[in-house]
Amino acid sequence: MYIKKDRGQQKQIKFVSIEDLVPKDHLLRDIDRAIDFNFIYDEVKGLYSENDWGKPGIDPVALFKIVFIQYLFGIRSMRQTIKEIEVNMAYRWFIGYDIGEKIPHFSTFGKNYTRRFEGTDVFERIFTHILNEAVDCGFVDASAVFIDGTHIKASANKKKSQPAEVEIQAKSYQKQLDEEIANDRELHGKKPLKSNDSNDDDQPPTPPVTKTISQSKTDPECGLFHKGEHEKQFAYVANTACDKHNFILDFVLGAGNIHDSMMFSGLYEKVLKKFPEMQATAVDAGYKTPAIMKQIIDSGKVPCVPYKRPMTKDGFFKKYDFVYDEYFDCVLCPNNQELSYSTTNRDGYREYKSDPRICKDCPMRSKCTESKACQKTVTRHIWESYMELAEDYRHTPEYRDIYKLRSETIERVFADAKEKHAMRYTQLRGLQRVEMQITLTYACMNLKKLATWKRRKGMLPSPFQHFVGQITYFIKLFLIGNQKGVLRVA
Repeated sequence: MYIKKDRGQQKQIKFVSIEDLVPKDHLLRDIDRAIDFNFIYDEVKGLYSENDWGKPGIDPVALFKIVFIQYLFGIRSMRQTIKEIEVNMAYRWFIGYDIGEKIPHFSTFGKNYTRRFEGTDVFERIFTHILNEAVDCGFVDASAVFIDGTHIKASANKKKSQPAEVEIQAKSYQKQLDEEIANDRELHGKKPLKSNDSNDDDQPPTPPVTKTISQSKTDPECGLFHKGEHEKQFAYVANTACDKHNFILDFVLGAGNIHDSMMFSGLYEKVLKKFPEMQATAVDAGYKTPAIMKQIIDSGKVPCVPYKRPMTKDGFFKKYDFVYDEYFDCVLCPNNQELSYSTTNRDGYREYKSDPRICKDCPMRSKCTESKACQKTVTRHIWESYMELAEDYRHTPEYRDIYKLRSETIERVFADAKEKHAMRYTQLRGLQRVEMQITLTYACMNLKKLATWKRRKGMLPSPFQHFVGQITYFIKLFLIGNQKGVLRVA
């Protein structure tokens, strides 16, 4: 037996509060009480006109809350976000709109970005403010920082590409490396290498070193990404740092064809400036290079790295089978023969070469080298001592345990960002716009975690306290002449 539903109730008129229509345990309730969004007024104050000319602009807090809804719940586009807000009472309540109030057009934020926010650091300051709230609450533990990169599919058709000649960018540490190469060659009695840059007015300047890449016609700032068996695609790469509790500390964005190790230096300096108390940095094998290990150790921190498998042919001696003798500055092969110093190349590697007369009749030559000249060459970077020190740290139980946390920290951050917050791909084009998206996505992830932790620890203000705080704030604005409360379009 069933009871037939009266369809006439669809047209009933009731007096109801939007507050009553929002579930008490809704995430947006926790977020609204976890942080005072009025800080946005201060962040955008200089971007709005304070006079009464023209039509008043939309409330900046409501504008950014609309964007927060999009990235919090992983909605694909702003157009779809506006459709969801129109019918979702919790979304309306969060942005401060009543049941019958017209929701702004989906192009509103895009126009505001183009005319007002583009080229500013307002998104970064919003991200920093939310992160500082977590720091002030004692939720962030930056004693160990985890760094890795993830690719975001670009809004670009891989079939619409063209070859382009681009200049190879010099490494951030290139000047320091060149100086140490020159000193090392002088120490070994070698002539200095010829400089690529000529200061002689009689000689033409050396043309920059270039390479040919596949460039997208749709979004030239993205890069063609191809890893292993994955299909080639245009993408961006976001190198990200997080703490032990998965709070995102900072990130840098680049084209998808840039290796993670090339972007590490800038990100590491940003994180170190924010959190000087950092003690250890955990990175995967892609970052295990002499330059990165030197940067971490020279800053007084400890690198936590994995074992990196030697990239030699099967059946041949590994590089660790050749022992370096620091006192005599030579290398001993598995047959206890000496490989003497030859030169230091432009890449910063010392070359040690064997005596062909000895190697010619060596019984182990088939497992050592395939050189027709019967000569084995072993290279050792001038910063190889930093790699050896990193290996010593790797065998320490404390730092080995820190590295194991990568799967629970930075890898989990990327998984949540892509599965729950729609960061697997982007519909925006251009490095600056994609950076805006990633910044706001990471800000929302920190905001979500901040609200959740505050609720679990009983740190959220009561609804009455929250209401009183809001009323007090706007009374203060009214008393100081309404200088912050009314913002108008310039």
